[in-house]
Amino acid sequence: MAESASDYHRGEMDVHAQQDTFTGFVKMTKWGSLAIATSVLFFVVLFCTPAGFIAAAISAIVLGGLGIVFLREKSGPAHH
Repeated sequence: MAESASDYHRGEMDVHAQQDTFTGFVKMTKWGSLAIATSVLFFVVLFCTPAGFIAAAISAIVLGGLGIVFLREKSGPAHH
């Protein structure tokens, strides 16, 4: 009667699926935020300044390139 009715045992659950889902969510958020920021910059420069299409495209490409450089996966030891 003192035993729990649950089949859960602390530390025995396989959490690889949750880890993969979380990793995918973080990557999607990171790259999606870069895409949104690049798009917003492009349209702001295009429509809210007299700079024109070429300046908007160049600024968006520069932001996208810098974002890719700074947001890419760093090589190093895994934290598993």
